[in-house]
Amino acid sequence: MHICFLCNEYPPARHGGIGSFVQTLARELVRNGHDATAVGVYPIQARVDEDDQGVKVIRLPQGTLPWFRVAANYRRMQHALKELHRNHPIDVIEGAERAFFLVSPALPVPKTIRMHGGHVFFKVTLGDQPERQKVLEERRSFRVADHICAVSRFVGETTRRRLNLGDREITVILNPVDLNVFRPQDPALEEDGLIVYVGTIIEKKGIRQLVEAMPEVIAGYPAARLIAYGNDTVDPMTGRSLTEVLRERIPSNLAGRITLAGAVKREQLPGLMARASVCTYPSHMEALPIAWVEGLAMGKAVVASKTGPGPEVIEDGVSGLLCDPYQPGSIADALLRCLRDPGLRSRLGSAARERAERLFSLKELVHENIAYYQRLCNPK
Repeated sequence: MHICFLCNEYPPARHGGIGSFVQTLARELVRNGHDATAVGVYPIQARVDEDDQGVKVIRLPQGTLPWFRVAANYRRMQHALKELHRNHPIDVIEGAERAFFLVSPALPVPKTIRMHGGHVFFKVTLGDQPERQKVLEERRSFRVADHICAVSRFVGETTRRRLNLGDREITVILNPVDLNVFRPQDPALEEDGLIVYVGTIIEKKGIRQLVEAMPEVIAGYPAARLIAYGNDTVDPMTGRSLTEVLRERIPSNLAGRITLAGAVKREQLPGLMARASVCTYPSHMEALPIAWVEGLAMGKAVVASKTGPGPEVIEDGVSGLLCDPYQPGSIADALLRCLRDPGLRSRLGSAARERAERLFSLKELVHENIAYYQRLCNPK
Protein backbone atom coordinates (compact mmCIF):
# COMPACT_ATOMS: atom_id res chain seq x y z
CA MET A 1 0.00 0.00 0.00
CA HIS A 2 0.91 3.64 -0.41
CA ILE A 3 -0.15 5.77 2.57
CA CYS A 4 -0.02 9.56 2.26
CA PHE A 5 0.10 11.60 5.46
CA LEU A 6 -0.93 15.25 5.51
CA CYS A 7 1.51 16.79 7.99
CA ASN A 8 2.83 20.34 8.35
CA GLU A 9 5.34 19.46 11.07
CA TYR A 10 7.35 16.52 9.80
CA PRO A 11 10.74 16.49 11.60
CA PRO A 12 13.25 18.05 11.57
CA ALA A 13 10.87 20.98 11.03
CA ARG A 14 9.46 22.53 14.18
CA HIS A 15 7.12 19.83 15.44
CA GLY A 16 5.08 18.45 18.28
CA GLY A 17 3.50 15.09 18.95
CA ILE A 18 1.80 14.83 15.56
CA GLY A 19 5.06 15.27 13.69
CA SER A 20 6.76 12.69 15.90
CA PHE A 21 3.85 10.28 15.40
CA VAL A 22 3.79 10.60 11.61
CA GLN A 23 7.54 10.10 11.30
CA THR A 24 7.52 7.07 13.63
CA LEU A 25 4.60 5.33 11.88
CA ALA A 26 5.67 6.24 8.34
CA ARG A 27 9.18 4.86 8.85
CA GLU A 28 7.77 1.64 10.29
CA LEU A 29 5.34 1.24 7.39
CA VAL A 30 8.30 1.45 5.03
CA ARG A 31 10.19 -1.14 7.07
CA ASN A 32 7.16 -3.41 6.68
CA GLY A 33 7.20 -3.22 2.90
CA HIS A 34 4.73 -0.37 2.31
CA ASP A 35 5.21 3.09 0.83
CA ALA A 36 4.70 6.29 2.81
CA THR A 37 4.66 9.95 1.80
CA ALA A 38 4.24 13.01 4.00
CA VAL A 39 2.92 16.18 2.34
CA GLY A 40 2.60 19.53 4.09
CA VAL A 41 2.95 23.30 3.84
CA TYR A 42 5.88 25.06 5.49
CA PRO A 43 7.32 28.59 5.79
CA ILE A 44 9.77 28.02 2.92
CA GLN A 45 10.33 29.75 -0.41
CA ALA A 46 10.11 26.77 -2.76
CA ARG A 47 9.05 23.13 -2.77
CA VAL A 48 11.49 20.67 -1.23
CA ASP A 49 11.43 16.89 -1.78
CA GLU A 50 13.31 14.73 0.74
CA ASP A 51 13.87 11.10 1.63
CA ASP A 52 13.67 10.14 5.30
CA GLN A 53 14.62 6.49 5.74
CA GLY A 54 12.48 5.59 2.75
CA VAL A 55 9.64 8.01 3.56
CA LYS A 56 9.07 10.54 0.78
CA VAL A 57 8.66 14.01 2.30
CA ILE A 58 7.15 16.81 0.20
CA ARG A 59 7.40 20.27 1.76
CA LEU A 60 5.30 22.90 -0.03
CA PRO A 61 5.76 26.67 0.42
CA GLN A 62 2.83 28.20 2.27
CA GLY A 63 1.03 31.28 1.03
CA THR A 64 2.29 34.58 2.41
CA LEU A 65 -0.39 37.15 1.53
CA PRO A 66 -3.04 37.06 4.31
CA TRP A 67 -6.07 37.31 2.02
CA PHE A 68 -4.81 34.69 -0.44
CA ARG A 69 -2.98 32.31 1.90
CA VAL A 70 -5.74 29.70 2.17
CA ALA A 71 -6.38 29.75 -1.59
CA ALA A 72 -2.67 29.42 -2.34
CA ASN A 73 -2.23 26.56 0.12
CA TYR A 74 -5.32 24.78 -1.23
CA ARG A 75 -4.11 25.10 -4.83
CA ARG A 76 -0.62 23.85 -4.04
CA MET A 77 -1.93 20.94 -1.98
CA GLN A 78 -4.34 19.83 -4.74
CA HIS A 79 -1.61 19.98 -7.35
CA ALA A 80 0.84 18.02 -5.18
CA LEU A 81 -1.70 15.31 -4.28
CA LYS A 82 -2.92 14.89 -7.86
CA GLU A 83 0.65 14.67 -9.15
CA LEU A 84 1.59 12.17 -6.44
CA HIS A 85 -1.50 10.04 -7.08
CA ARG A 86 -0.87 10.08 -10.84
CA ASN A 87 2.77 9.03 -10.50
CA HIS A 88 2.41 6.70 -7.50
CA PRO A 89 -1.24 5.84 -6.77
CA ILE A 90 -2.24 6.57 -3.16
CA ASP A 91 -4.27 3.96 -1.29
CA VAL A 92 -5.17 6.04 1.79
CA ILE A 93 -4.72 9.68 2.78
CA GLU A 94 -4.52 10.41 6.49
CA GLY A 95 -4.45 13.71 8.36
CA ALA A 96 -5.32 15.30 11.69
CA GLU A 97 -8.56 17.11 12.47
CA ARG A 98 -8.26 20.14 10.15
CA ALA A 99 -6.03 18.52 7.52
CA PHE A 100 -8.77 17.87 4.96
CA PHE A 101 -9.81 21.51 4.88
CA LEU A 102 -7.20 21.80 2.11
CA VAL A 103 -8.26 18.65 0.26
CA SER A 104 -10.87 18.29 -2.46
CA PRO A 105 -13.60 15.73 -1.67
CA ALA A 106 -13.39 14.74 -5.34
CA LEU A 107 -9.95 13.19 -4.93
CA PRO A 108 -10.74 9.47 -5.48
CA VAL A 109 -8.83 8.09 -2.51
CA PRO A 110 -10.12 6.93 0.92
CA LYS A 111 -9.55 9.76 3.41
CA THR A 112 -9.25 9.25 7.15
CA ILE A 113 -8.91 11.72 9.98
CA ARG A 114 -6.83 10.54 12.90
CA MET A 115 -7.92 12.60 15.90
CA HIS A 116 -4.87 13.82 17.81
CA GLY A 117 -6.81 16.61 19.50
CA GLY A 118 -8.03 19.39 17.24
CA HIS A 119 -8.76 23.06 17.78
CA VAL A 120 -12.30 22.50 19.03
CA PHE A 121 -11.27 19.64 21.33
CA PHE A 122 -8.58 21.63 23.10
CA LYS A 123 -10.44 24.93 23.26
CA VAL A 124 -13.58 23.39 24.74
CA THR A 125 -11.87 21.02 27.19
CA LEU A 126 -9.64 23.86 28.41
CA GLY A 127 -12.61 26.19 28.90
CA ASP A 128 -11.78 28.57 26.03
CA GLN A 129 -13.88 29.83 23.16
CA PRO A 130 -13.05 28.20 19.80
CA GLU A 131 -12.20 30.52 16.90
CA ARG A 132 -15.07 30.64 14.41
CA GLN A 133 -12.88 30.26 11.31
CA LYS A 134 -11.06 27.25 12.70
CA VAL A 135 -14.34 25.64 13.73
CA LEU A 136 -15.60 26.02 10.15
CA GLU A 137 -12.35 24.54 8.81
CA GLU A 138 -12.54 21.60 11.19
CA ARG A 139 -16.18 20.88 10.37
CA ARG A 140 -15.44 20.95 6.64
CA SER A 141 -12.48 18.63 7.15
CA PHE A 142 -14.69 16.05 8.87
CA ARG A 143 -17.22 16.30 6.02
CA VAL A 144 -14.49 15.64 3.44
CA ALA A 145 -13.08 12.66 5.37
CA ASP A 146 -14.62 9.27 4.66
CA HIS A 147 -13.41 7.64 7.87
CA ILE A 148 -12.35 8.59 11.39
CA CYS A 149 -9.98 7.08 13.93
CA ALA A 150 -8.68 8.44 17.23
CA VAL A 151 -5.61 8.02 19.41
CA SER A 152 -7.70 7.56 22.56
CA ARG A 153 -11.29 6.90 23.56
CA PHE A 154 -11.39 10.24 25.32
CA VAL A 155 -10.45 12.37 22.32
CA GLY A 156 -12.73 10.36 20.05
CA GLU A 157 -15.86 10.61 22.16
CA THR A 158 -15.25 14.20 23.27
CA THR A 159 -14.83 15.31 19.66
CA ARG A 160 -17.90 13.32 18.64
CA ARG A 161 -20.00 15.33 21.10
CA ARG A 162 -18.46 18.72 20.36
CA LEU A 163 -18.66 18.44 16.56
CA ASN A 164 -21.96 16.53 16.49
CA LEU A 165 -20.50 13.58 14.61
CA GLY A 166 -23.50 11.44 15.45
CA ASP A 167 -23.03 7.69 15.08
CA ARG A 168 -20.04 7.84 12.71
CA GLU A 169 -17.71 4.94 13.46
CA ILE A 170 -14.55 5.95 15.32
CA THR A 171 -11.77 3.37 15.49
CA VAL A 172 -9.35 3.80 18.41
CA ILE A 173 -5.69 3.07 17.62
CA LEU A 174 -3.26 4.03 20.37
CA ASN A 175 -0.12 6.04 19.65
CA PRO A 176 2.96 3.83 19.24
CA VAL A 177 6.48 4.07 20.62
CA ASP A 178 9.62 2.46 19.22
CA LEU A 179 10.64 0.25 22.13
CA ASN A 180 14.11 -0.21 20.65
CA VAL A 181 14.78 3.53 20.72
CA PHE A 182 13.02 4.40 23.98
CA ARG A 183 14.12 1.66 26.37
CA PRO A 184 15.53 1.32 29.89
CA GLN A 185 19.22 2.16 30.05
CA ASP A 186 22.02 1.65 32.58
CA PRO A 187 20.61 2.54 36.03
CA ALA A 188 23.96 4.18 36.82
CA LEU A 189 23.01 6.98 34.40
CA GLU A 190 20.17 8.11 36.68
CA GLU A 191 20.95 11.31 38.57
CA ASP A 192 19.51 11.65 42.05
CA GLY A 193 16.77 14.26 42.17
CA LEU A 194 16.70 15.05 38.45
CA ILE A 195 13.19 15.73 37.13
CA VAL A 196 12.88 15.84 33.34
CA TYR A 197 10.03 17.47 31.42
CA VAL A 198 9.72 16.97 27.66
CA GLY A 199 7.14 19.01 25.78
CA THR A 200 6.35 22.36 24.27
CA ILE A 201 6.71 25.29 26.66
CA ILE A 202 3.03 26.20 26.51
CA GLU A 203 0.29 26.79 29.07
CA LYS A 204 -1.74 23.67 28.27
CA LYS A 205 1.24 21.43 29.07
CA GLY A 206 1.17 22.60 32.70
CA ILE A 207 4.70 24.00 32.58
CA ARG A 208 3.76 27.10 34.59
CA GLN A 209 2.35 25.02 37.45
CA LEU A 210 5.37 22.70 37.28
CA VAL A 211 7.76 25.62 37.71
CA GLU A 212 5.59 26.93 40.56
CA ALA A 213 5.72 23.50 42.24
CA MET A 214 9.51 23.30 42.24
CA PRO A 215 10.25 25.43 45.35
CA GLU A 216 8.12 23.02 47.41
CA VAL A 217 9.79 20.03 45.76
CA ILE A 218 13.29 21.36 46.44
CA ALA A 219 12.39 22.21 50.02
CA GLY A 220 11.18 18.64 50.52
CA TYR A 221 14.05 16.99 48.64
CA PRO A 222 17.18 19.18 48.55
CA ALA A 223 18.78 17.31 45.63
CA ALA A 224 15.78 17.99 43.37
CA ARG A 225 16.19 19.97 40.17
CA LEU A 226 14.18 20.36 36.98
CA ILE A 227 15.29 20.41 33.36
CA ALA A 228 12.56 21.17 30.80
CA TYR A 229 13.17 20.45 27.11
CA GLY A 230 10.90 21.88 24.44
CA ASN A 231 10.10 24.57 21.91
CA ASP A 232 9.18 27.99 23.23
CA THR A 233 5.80 29.66 22.56
CA VAL A 234 4.29 33.09 23.07
CA ASP A 235 2.71 33.82 26.44
CA PRO A 236 -0.91 34.74 25.56
CA MET A 237 -1.15 37.15 28.49
CA THR A 238 1.94 39.23 27.71
CA GLY A 239 2.77 38.50 24.08
CA ARG A 240 6.31 37.66 25.17
CA SER A 241 8.33 34.45 25.17
CA LEU A 242 6.74 32.14 27.72
CA THR A 243 10.17 30.74 28.52
CA GLU A 244 11.41 34.20 29.45
CA VAL A 245 8.27 34.92 31.49
CA LEU A 246 8.75 31.71 33.47
CA ARG A 247 12.46 32.35 34.00
CA GLU A 248 11.65 35.72 35.54
CA ARG A 249 9.39 34.00 38.07
CA ILE A 250 12.00 31.54 39.28
CA PRO A 251 13.29 32.61 42.73
CA SER A 252 16.87 33.86 42.38
CA ASN A 253 18.18 31.30 44.88
CA LEU A 254 16.74 28.49 42.72
CA ALA A 255 17.84 29.77 39.32
CA GLY A 256 20.39 26.99 38.99
CA ARG A 257 17.88 24.31 39.96
CA ILE A 258 15.15 25.06 37.40
CA THR A 259 16.40 25.00 33.81
CA LEU A 260 14.33 25.70 30.69
CA ALA A 261 16.78 24.21 28.22
CA GLY A 262 14.93 24.80 24.95
CA ALA A 263 14.36 22.39 22.09
CA VAL A 264 16.61 19.41 21.46
CA LYS A 265 16.83 16.97 18.57
CA ARG A 266 14.49 14.03 18.91
CA GLU A 267 17.32 11.52 18.75
CA GLN A 268 18.83 13.10 21.88
CA LEU A 269 15.79 12.42 24.04
CA PRO A 270 16.50 8.84 25.18
CA GLY A 271 19.93 9.84 26.49
CA LEU A 272 18.54 12.89 28.26
CA MET A 273 15.62 10.98 29.76
CA ALA A 274 17.93 8.19 30.96
CA ARG A 275 19.41 10.67 33.45
CA ALA A 276 16.05 11.35 35.09
CA SER A 277 14.88 10.06 38.44
CA VAL A 278 11.37 11.12 37.43
CA CYS A 279 9.81 12.17 34.12
CA THR A 280 6.90 14.55 34.49
CA TYR A 281 4.14 15.74 32.15
CA PRO A 282 1.49 17.72 34.10
CA SER A 283 -0.60 18.62 31.03
CA HIS A 284 -3.92 20.35 31.50
CA MET A 285 -5.27 18.33 28.57
CA GLU A 286 -4.01 15.83 26.00
CA ALA A 287 -5.36 13.47 23.33
CA LEU A 288 -2.84 10.70 23.92
CA PRO A 289 0.60 12.22 24.39
CA ILE A 290 3.62 10.69 22.68
CA ALA A 291 5.94 12.08 25.37
CA TRP A 292 4.14 10.20 28.15
CA VAL A 293 4.37 6.94 26.23
CA GLU A 294 8.08 7.50 25.64
CA GLY A 295 8.56 8.03 29.37
CA LEU A 296 6.82 4.73 30.09
CA ALA A 297 8.94 2.95 27.48
CA MET A 298 12.10 4.28 29.13
CA GLY A 299 11.06 2.44 32.29
CA LYS A 300 10.91 5.68 34.25
CA ALA A 301 8.73 6.71 37.15
CA VAL A 302 6.27 9.04 35.41
CA VAL A 303 4.20 11.78 37.01
CA ALA A 304 1.43 12.91 34.67
CA SER A 305 -2.03 14.42 34.90
CA LYS A 306 -5.33 12.79 35.76
CA THR A 307 -7.26 14.91 33.25
CA GLY A 308 -8.50 13.72 29.87
CA PRO A 309 -7.00 10.40 28.75
CA GLY A 310 -4.59 10.22 31.70
CA PRO A 311 -6.15 7.00 33.10
CA GLU A 312 -6.05 5.42 29.62
CA VAL A 313 -2.28 5.88 29.51
CA ILE A 314 -1.27 5.31 33.14
CA GLU A 315 -2.74 3.22 35.95
CA ASP A 316 -2.40 5.58 38.89
CA GLY A 317 -0.12 4.13 41.53
CA VAL A 318 0.81 1.16 39.33
CA SER A 319 2.54 2.36 36.16
CA GLY A 320 2.93 5.97 37.23
CA LEU A 321 1.35 8.67 39.38
CA LEU A 322 -1.44 10.99 38.27
CA CYS A 323 -1.82 14.48 39.72
CA ASP A 324 -4.07 17.52 39.42
CA PRO A 325 -2.14 19.59 36.85
CA TYR A 326 -3.80 22.84 37.89
CA GLN A 327 -2.51 22.54 41.47
CA PRO A 328 1.25 23.01 42.01
CA GLY A 329 0.85 21.32 45.40
CA SER A 330 -0.54 18.17 43.80
CA ILE A 331 2.34 18.09 41.31
CA ALA A 332 4.84 18.59 44.14
CA ASP A 333 3.31 15.82 46.27
CA ALA A 334 3.56 13.28 43.44
CA LEU A 335 7.12 14.25 42.57
CA LEU A 336 8.20 14.05 46.21
CA ARG A 337 6.64 10.61 46.61
CA CYS A 338 8.82 9.36 43.78
CA LEU A 339 12.00 11.17 44.77
CA ARG A 340 11.87 10.02 48.39
CA ASP A 341 11.14 6.36 47.65
CA PRO A 342 13.62 4.50 45.38
CA GLY A 343 11.56 1.33 45.73
CA LEU A 344 8.45 3.09 44.47
CA ARG A 345 10.38 4.53 41.53
CA SER A 346 11.65 1.08 40.66
CA ARG A 347 8.20 -0.52 40.84
CA LEU A 348 6.57 2.25 38.80
CA GLY A 349 9.35 2.11 36.21
CA SER A 350 9.10 -1.65 35.75
CA ALA A 351 5.32 -1.50 35.42
CA ALA A 352 5.63 1.45 33.04
CA ARG A 353 7.87 -0.49 30.68
CA GLU A 354 5.55 -3.50 30.84
CA ARG A 355 2.57 -1.29 30.00
CA ALA A 356 4.43 0.26 27.07
CA GLU A 357 5.26 -3.20 25.74
CA ARG A 358 1.67 -4.37 26.14
CA LEU A 359 -0.22 -1.37 24.77
CA PHE A 360 2.06 0.94 22.82
CA SER A 361 4.59 -1.22 20.95
CA LEU A 362 5.30 0.13 17.48
CA LYS A 363 6.04 -3.39 16.23
CA GLU A 364 2.52 -4.47 17.21
CA LEU A 365 0.60 -1.29 16.44
CA VAL A 366 2.00 -0.96 12.92
CA HIS A 367 0.07 -4.13 12.05
CA GLU A 368 -3.08 -2.71 13.62
CA ASN A 369 -2.64 0.39 11.46
CA ILE A 370 -1.99 -1.69 8.33
CA ALA A 371 -5.15 -3.71 8.99
CA TYR A 372 -7.11 -0.48 9.41
CA TYR A 373 -5.82 0.92 6.11
CA GLN A 374 -6.65 -2.35 4.36
CA ARG A 375 -10.24 -2.13 5.65
CA LEU A 376 -10.52 1.38 4.21
CA CYS A 377 -9.27 0.18 0.84
CA ASN A 378 -11.58 -2.85 0.80
CA PRO A 379 -14.82 -1.92 2.58
CA LYS A 380 -17.42 -4.63 3.06
